[in-house]
Amino acid sequence: MATLGFIGSGSIGSNLARLAVAAGIDVVLSNSRGPQTLTQTVAELGERARAATPEEAARAGDWVVVSIPMSASRDLPAAALAGKVVLDTINYYPMRDGTIESLDSGRTTTSELVQEHLAGAKLVKAFSNISDFHILSLARPADAADRTALPIAGDDPQAKASAADLISLLGFDTVDAGPLTESWRFEPETDPYAAPYFTDPGAARAGWAQLADALRSGNPPQTPPADPGAPLPAAQLRTLLAETPRKLTADRVLA
Repeated sequence: MATLGFIGSGSIGSNLARLAVAAGIDVVLSNSRGPQTLTQTVAELGERARAATPEEAARAGDWVVVSIPMSASRDLPAAALAGKVVLDTINYYPMRDGTIESLDSGRTTTSELVQEHLAGAKLVKAFSNISDFHILSLARPADAADRTALPIAGDDPQAKASAADLISLLGFDTVDAGPLTESWRFEPETDPYAAPYFTDPGAARAGWAQLADALRSGNPPQTPPADPGAPLPAAQLRTLLAETPRKLTADRVLA
């Protein structure tokens, strides 16, 4: 039976774990706080799920999803992930991660930096451009007419094919955005990032600006209403990826 490991089991990881269990895939969850903190999540997921340390999850997985802050990426167990297909969901936010000059200047991408640390792994950028709450609402069976597409990027063709197969089992089509050097095309606030999956993309982008203003003024941001999401077809995503300009950190609304 195939197994999907998780390093980081927050909202992205736990939602992907739910889709994996529904698809008949065993899951091994981990986080930085220890397996004992995942007892409730494991109980909710059922007998296909168990908790472990990050190194154990890395060794157990046929694929491994990494969903942690960029600032914690150097703590990933490189030896245990050697030879693994690693789905990298990491985004860089200086307000959370601290500043990284090579990312701020656009000299490299987040996934290239993570790949540099995980030299023996086969990194595929995935699930980094969709909001966590849309992962469950937009997943569809393989034969659904309203299937949503997600971008992937990676340097190993076989690893990308394997990741695409997994993502299909989880309920999504994929569009190949190219090697890791091109993964900036779906980094934060680019055209394919988050907003196209909302029922009203324009309102979503306006909401980011309002959130930025609230944070700058020191006012608590308002919680937006739940959004059910809107399917994004592969052809539309392909156009967004091709036409988006690069968004450097200094040019973002939310940096």
